[in-house]
Amino acid sequence: MTALTASASALALTACGVIDGIGGSGSSASPEKGDDITAGLLLPDKDTARFENFDYPVIKKEVATLTQGKGKVVYANAEASQDKQSRQFRQMVDQKVDVILVDALDARAIAPEVRKAKDAGIPVIAYDRLAQGPIDAYVSHDNELVGEVQARAINDALGSNAASSKIVMMNGDPADTNYAKYKEGALKEFENKVRIVKKYDTAKWSPAVAKANMKKAIQSIGVDNIAAVYAANDGLAGAVIDALKEAGATRIPPVTGQDANLDAVQRIVSGEQHMTVYKPFLELATRAAEMAVYTVQGHHIQFEALTQDRVDSPTEKKIPAMLVPAVALTKDNIKDTVIADGVYSVKEICTAKYAADCAAIGLK
Repeated sequence: MTALTASASALALTACGVIDGIGGSGSSASPEKGDDITAGLLLPDKDTARFENFDYPVIKKEVATLTQGKGKVVYANAEASQDKQSRQFRQMVDQKVDVILVDALDARAIAPEVRKAKDAGIPVIAYDRLAQGPIDAYVSHDNELVGEVQARAINDALGSNAASSKIVMMNGDPADTNYAKYKEGALKEFENKVRIVKKYDTAKWSPAVAKANMKKAIQSIGVDNIAAVYAANDGLAGAVIDALKEAGATRIPPVTGQDANLDAVQRIVSGEQHMTVYKPFLELATRAAEMAVYTVQGHHIQFEALTQDRVDSPTEKKIPAMLVPAVALTKDNIKDTVIADGVYSVKEICTAKYAADCAAIGLK
């Protein structure tokens, strides 16, 4: 295992290409190759800070490390456009990369591209979200557990008042295959414990959409009558909190999140956001890179050691998978999670704006 404790901001940017434009030259796909590997990486958006700041550079670094500097990553970000992601995927197939890692914006819509890659002899690994079509493997987290962790945090925060409390549920994008699992886990934990008075889905995980929906909820319920907000990720959490503040909330009720974005961690430090789900994405990205390289090089034993779980998609059964655990990040465990893992430093979190709040919780 590579040193995941090294600060991601210090990662060396090794040889890679960037597409859409696509850069770098492709190499012919082959079941087993040496170190001259070209891995395609398709990420879904730039609103989720971890994709650009951590997932991409970690995968790039790990591919280089595993291939003695000869392997490279061709990278594309769809910027929340499914048409763009499909086009980027086709470009990678045409370029004959050796393997594709895809975090699909729309699991169903990307399936024809996955089939084209398969027909071209290019393995496809679903990253973070389970894509449809004949994918070779899947690496993500226990997504139902993510929803459970978020809902449990709200239940615990409300305590004996939970049953009479009015909750707003700000879910993610139904086109995201993880959406149903997050929601299922949360509803299972909420069952018979809270009153969910408003539920919203958020197209393309857009903070702007979430903010507009939160404004509707505030108008309908009353800002001071909202006891908590289940926000499915940190981008939505930030939008929800902005809407509450703009509506004149005298206190911000417990708001959940996911992804441990830096601004979310700072909101947790200041007390504006109750928690986020920290998914050790440095480990996730590292394992995904290993799976990609092992697949191309034909290292079946190493690949199988990483993919001991099995998952089903609507189109495929018993997909080899690796599911990385997730934990609730609160004020109490910032040191033991994102700081201990080298995701952020105290200096990065505790800027001048948050210095007093950091001192109050012993973060220094």
